[in-house]
Amino acid sequence: MPNIRRKQHLGLIGMLLIAVAFAGLQLTAVTGRASPDTKNYLSYALSLSGESRQEAGRRAITYSCASGQHASLSPVPWTNRKAVGESEEQCVRRLNDSVAYWTRHGNTEGMTAPFANQRFMAIFEARPGYPLFLVPFLTVLGPTWGLWLAGLVIALAGSVCVLFTLRAAGVSLRAGLAGQALYLALPTGTVAMNPLSDGLSLALGTVVLLGCVLLLRDRPRTDVESGTSTGTTARAGAAGHRTGAVLVACGLALMFLVRYSQALLLAVALAAVFLAWSGRLRLKRQPGPVLRAAGLCGALAAGIYAGAHLLGWPMGQDSAQDLLTHHYQRPDLPNPWPEFFVQEGVFWSAWLRRQAAQPILPVLLALSAWALLRRASVVLPIALAAGAAGLLNQAGHPNLGQLYGYRLIVFVWLLPVLAIPLLLDRPPTDTAPHDATRDPAGAEAPSDMTAHAAPAPAGDTPGELRHPTSRS
Repeated sequence: MPNIRRKQHLGLIGMLLIAVAFAGLQLTAVTGRASPDTKNYLSYALSLSGESRQEAGRRAITYSCASGQHASLSPVPWTNRKAVGESEEQCVRRLNDSVAYWTRHGNTEGMTAPFANQRFMAIFEARPGYPLFLVPFLTVLGPTWGLWLAGLVIALAGSVCVLFTLRAAGVSLRAGLAGQALYLALPTGTVAMNPLSDGLSLALGTVVLLGCVLLLRDRPRTDVESGTSTGTTARAGAAGHRTGAVLVACGLALMFLVRYSQALLLAVALAAVFLAWSGRLRLKRQPGPVLRAAGLCGALAAGIYAGAHLLGWPMGQDSAQDLLTHHYQRPDLPNPWPEFFVQEGVFWSAWLRRQAAQPILPVLLALSAWALLRRASVVLPIALAAGAAGLLNQAGHPNLGQLYGYRLIVFVWLLPVLAIPLLLDRPPTDTAPHDATRDPAGAEAPSDMTAHAAPAPAGDTPGELRHPTSRS
């Protein structure tokens, strides 16, 4: 027991030290993170907090233009880049003129200020979750510190979910803390801090992944079935599955309000990976809970699509027209898809050249592949699904302006965040009866992070998990 308590304290101290170090680094850039879309979310949030549409637009313009004067010129590829040549006064004048123009041309409704035509602003009207999240921060601290603190909370929450996900998958404490640190150090942390909906969507995505790990862990059998497991253990396992299902459903439901397109793609990717996985396990007559997870994610994907359609939110056709008509400022194309796929080829060719010139992501993906080959873990197919969701999201927006930002493709970075820490643990090689109270590295079960159920052995997969009394 003292060892377990000591492990709990070390885990908490390590988690807090990483969080404090990250927060301290972010104090060097309290402002300067705004992108052209920040003013849209900010004006929406200020309208929700009680400001008039006109006043919300004015304050959003003031913040956006002031932030632009502090934007980073860093050569690091995933940081913001300053638009050189426009003063703060010129920026304010330009945006005020734009608001006046679009107000005269019919954009007189909605929560966001009329920075563009009503059809384009409808994209942001369909993302109420992030502005709603910002309201208490803006009310107490104002735009500058409010947006900074909201970003910090989002980034730290996502990093802690990564830590919990890895611990729930049965990895050691050092590997879990490494995952938390990677999440904050890689573009996932930068995107989370930016005042855009992508960071909150990413954090909710980590909640979904944590739920998937809990959902896929093998359910302990009862005394009647095995003669060994206690009723308490069985109930704990069932509670873990219920908790996982709730996290998956609630995470995707909240993502629907924040960025429904990313929620849809994540649900589809998870359902597809789980379905393929269950097919392989079915050949061994051990489908386990994977098929149920596939059904849950598939049903949620259908619900997300139906909800967006019923609410009249912009769909795939609208996104293609937005790209090809420069935010609907030119007439729609009768059939946008041929030109859209041309843009796909142009974007991905440029993207591959970018990766060859600065192979940070390819190197990390290679390390992730090594982890995938070296050690089986329930977290790996889930991480693969998250990476696929990032690729699909970027494929839906093949905009060369996003080549440097890593904003739309950010879910891809969850693959190295979740996979590389597994390399810190030795793969299990023993053939002795498995002790359910110890993790694969030989330490006690991570009761500090996942006390509701014993961790699954990292060398096993759902449907193939060994019972504590069985032999390897």
